[in-house]
Amino acid sequence: MITLALSKGRIFEETVPLLARAGIVPAEDPEKSRKLMIGTSDPQLRIVVVRASDVPTYVQYGAAEIGVAGKDVLIEHGGDGLYVPVDLGIGRCRLCVAAPRGFDYASAVRRGARLRIATKYVQAARDHFASKGVHVDLIKLYGSMELAPLAGLADAIVDLVSSGSTLKANNLVEVEEIAPISSRLIVNQASLKTRREALMPLIDKLEAAVAAAAA
Repeated sequence: MITLALSKGRIFEETVPLLARAGIVPAEDPEKSRKLMIGTSDPQLRIVVVRASDVPTYVQYGAAEIGVAGKDVLIEHGGDGLYVPVDLGIGRCRLCVAAPRGFDYASAVRRGARLRIATKYVQAARDHFASKGVHVDLIKLYGSMELAPLAGLADAIVDLVSSGSTLKANNLVEVEEIAPISSRLIVNQASLKTRREALMPLIDKLEAAVAAAAA
């Protein structure tokens, strides 16, 4: 039995068509079911539904042989024990720095002033600003990131941006892109060695499904 770790929401919804192209159909919709472990049309494959931030941990420790995780989550996790064979091309967005409209971010960065940055992507933010030689105080939040500058908690935020409509609604603007983000297929490295014959056909099918979707 192979276990695939997925999270609810956008990633699950966008992974389902790729699985379908690979001949795999989930037995249930996790949004409508309370089950956290779901069978599929392939009797040798099941899906475990976990938080997006937990997917790499489940795969790293072998509770799931494979999973789908955003690059943002992988940056925070660090990628230990994981093989990342395929960019699935789904869940596309970008990790950005955003600040209140009118805030002179460019000058603040150039003069090396200490900035207060609110984010849940602490590792990505730390690495980004360290590479620029900018001192930052990182404030970890888990939601409503756009509120932090409005409430005076932070000078700017680091967050995922898709359309930018939420930023605009809160009088924030993108001031710098840190990295483009998409979801990746991740594989437990030990499992790939010990169960290669079982895992490689699935990996190859998903890679072919991605290529077909992009054609």
